[in-house]
Amino acid sequence: MPIHLTKEKFSLYASVLLAAAALLWFFSSSATGEQKPFDQVILNGRVMDPESGLDAVRNVAIRNGKIAEISEKPLHGAETVDATGLVVAPGFIDLHQHGQDAENYDVKAADGVTTALEMEVGTADVDAWYAAREGKARINFGASVGHIPVRMAVMHDPSTFLPSGDAAHRVATPAEIEEMKQKLDLGLKRGALGVGVGPAYTFAATNWEIVEVFRVAARHHASCHVHIRALPSDKEGDISGFEEVMAAAAVTGAPLHVVHIQSTSGPNVTHELQMIQEAQHRGMDVSTECYPYSRGMTDISSAIFDHKENEPDSYYASLLWPATGEYLTKATFLEHRKTGGMVILPSNTEENVRIAVVSPLTMVASDGRLENGKGHPRTSGTYAKVLGDYVREQHSIDLMTALRKMTIMPAQRLEARAPMFRNKGCIRVGADADITIFDPATVRDRSTYQKPTELSTGFAFVFVNGVAVLRDGKLVPNTLPGRAARAPIEP
Repeated sequence: MPIHLTKEKFSLYASVLLAAAALLWFFSSSATGEQKPFDQVILNGRVMDPESGLDAVRNVAIRNGKIAEISEKPLHGAETVDATGLVVAPGFIDLHQHGQDAENYDVKAADGVTTALEMEVGTADVDAWYAAREGKARINFGASVGHIPVRMAVMHDPSTFLPSGDAAHRVATPAEIEEMKQKLDLGLKRGALGVGVGPAYTFAATNWEIVEVFRVAARHHASCHVHIRALPSDKEGDISGFEEVMAAAAVTGAPLHVVHIQSTSGPNVTHELQMIQEAQHRGMDVSTECYPYSRGMTDISSAIFDHKENEPDSYYASLLWPATGEYLTKATFLEHRKTGGMVILPSNTEENVRIAVVSPLTMVASDGRLENGKGHPRTSGTYAKVLGDYVREQHSIDLMTALRKMTIMPAQRLEARAPMFRNKGCIRVGADADITIFDPATVRDRSTYQKPTELSTGFAFVFVNGVAVLRDGKLVPNTLPGRAARAPIEP
């Protein structure tokens, strides 16, 4: 018997059929993981992942700020990046970046850095530090709670960055040490990534005070990022500053991270690297970092320059004042000591720097800081310099080893304290889409001591949480996808 449909019934049946087809498409698409297009797709790049060892041409898809797929098959997204001939690597993690503002974040992004952390000096007020940067950062940011700023607060030091008054020059009372411990403990409870320690700048702090700082860190399983105590001499075999923190780590169980070993070790780089390796073999949690420059930078008013008033003229002539580009004399040295400011100084030989950079023990970290366009070229050029000089030109280390030093090693240094780092420093499905894309044949640093803000070249794209902050080698204006890198907040 024939069925006669009215116009109204036909429309109703058609609607039902269309809805059923839509539901069928939705469920079948969900089963294949294609319920919506990817946000970005990076095609035909040489994907290098130091965590897994992957080194092959792959396509990488990003969705909702995460790596959603890594595949040999074609992928499709709302935005496509052709990475043919380029390396697709995890975004670089800088454990030692003092400059934490827009000026500094821009040059870091142009050097492949997606996460910059103030771990050596740190902050005394963790909540205020993070709040000041929330929603305002091109790249991810984070900090330690620092013994230096905490000591300055407790002892009412007049300086703002590094101590020049009592916090540098006076032995603390037991009550003051107790107050410092309470402030450090609070900072760790509020999600600080670790503890910054600088006996070189708090020179009057006793060995016992440093051990007490390590004890606080140990209770929270937090690593101590230490600028070891400066020595009155620079003799080979004199490693007492290094021994101090190795002993503090051994007796307290706090993880130890020695900052810029190529700078503070002087002629003892090889000795101290050997001791770190031996300590690791015996189960100690010890790590270190370096940057690829033979000159350092610090505040001229700090305790490092105490008792330098009667050095030979050649000593002052080796000091560069970035604000003007002049080399100092005894008169200008004494003048700047009164007012303070950053100064660039020799820190080691090129050979000792090379030993540190190529060592499998070291991570790469910049110790960077720019202020109104003045500072050290390491802020802008550290990562490109390693990739250009040490990998491509000198063949001192291979590319995968260099990337390991910049990505998964720093992530693993922090992941026990801050589990969020388990999804950084790697190209893996589910990991944060912090990705750096560069040309290994052209990547190069351009910053110099005279022009420290010159941006590195060879970086094509940098993604932070799935958002391009560098596109076609140029910074993307008004792009602020950076998020807080923070340990869990304790009750």
